[in-house]
Amino acid sequence: MKIYFDNNATTPVDQAVKVAMLPYLEDRFGNPSSGHRFGEAARNGVEAAREQVAGLLHCHPKRLIFTSGGSESNNLAIYSAVSAYPDKKHIIASQVEHASVLLPLQYLANKGYEIELLPVSRHGGLDLDVLAAAIRPDTVLVSLMGANNETGVVWPVEAIGGICKEKRVLFHCDAVQLIGKMVLDLSDLPVDYLSVAGHKLHGPKGVGALYGKRTAPITPLILGAGQENGLRAGTENVQGIVGLGKACELAGQAVVEYGQKISQLRDHIERTIYDTIQDAMINGQDQARLANTLNISFRNCSSAAMIQELDEKGIAVSAHSACQSGDLDPSHVLLAMKIPEEYLHGTLRISLSRMSTMDEVESFISILPKLVKKSRLGLAV
Repeated sequence: MKIYFDNNATTPVDQAVKVAMLPYLEDRFGNPSSGHRFGEAARNGVEAAREQVAGLLHCHPKRLIFTSGGSESNNLAIYSAVSAYPDKKHIIASQVEHASVLLPLQYLANKGYEIELLPVSRHGGLDLDVLAAAIRPDTVLVSLMGANNETGVVWPVEAIGGICKEKRVLFHCDAVQLIGKMVLDLSDLPVDYLSVAGHKLHGPKGVGALYGKRTAPITPLILGAGQENGLRAGTENVQGIVGLGKACELAGQAVVEYGQKISQLRDHIERTIYDTIQDAMINGQDQARLANTLNISFRNCSSAAMIQELDEKGIAVSAHSACQSGDLDPSHVLLAMKIPEEYLHGTLRISLSRMSTMDEVESFISILPKLVKKSRLGLAV
């Protein structure tokens, strides 16, 4: 049995994405900057992909910069904002951001910036009044994610952007978990920067994009030969970019059906857990959540023990972000949400994809009650 329920960490590459990428590993292998036909074929692939990503996001293709993934996109947005306005030294984010936002901000704090991390509610919600009150004349950037990678809690991007626009402060949205799971229309959303990663929506790893509004300043992190209109140097990852484009095209075709189908699977898991397992707590249940994500804590259990036993049975889940999977400390997200100590160490993140099936769900929930009981008894796995 092989069941993969860790799709917020990464998704399997769609077969159609593999097919789209293959020619750029074979006949269309040229450098996009070259002037001959080989280069032209590669260049055409990059620009076609830019159109596909723009189609999913409903933005102009020229507003997109291809990067190595979500972490680089987040760093580029933050660096661009602070470089454009060096006299402004105040940055707002939240306590539950991804490490690729929190660590650059920590670095800037050591350089004299004042970093204000907003708290979240017990269920992961963000108080927009607190956000509005936190913005000051010297605030250079607000960086807040669209959907949390651990709990799936979705924040109101349009409302956040509206506050930032009214206060005349740049707004960066880490939308890595949101893309392809909910409809986004950047022609209407008041967002200055928005980050994308290919491997979260059945595209390849090592490729992403940063959307920058026409009026948003961009300062390159990587200098060199002038690729991406001088905004991100380095020979393009052509096959990866083509895969990202195809993945975005497929996600756009499936996004409405995705929410309907996947939420049924997730809700079935949730109901069954409540019916069969005592002292289980859904984290973020009172908030809007991604259709695919269920973060659940079991009282007096061990996340590590449950994950190991599930893995031995061919089922992949996680406790928190993949970048922290080797860390035995509790999730910083759940700590910020003040999850009780007796639940904190027994958390599983179950994240589905459009490839998940009801048969897989049934197999998983048939095993889980015994596994939780075993963990509570402290038996060796």
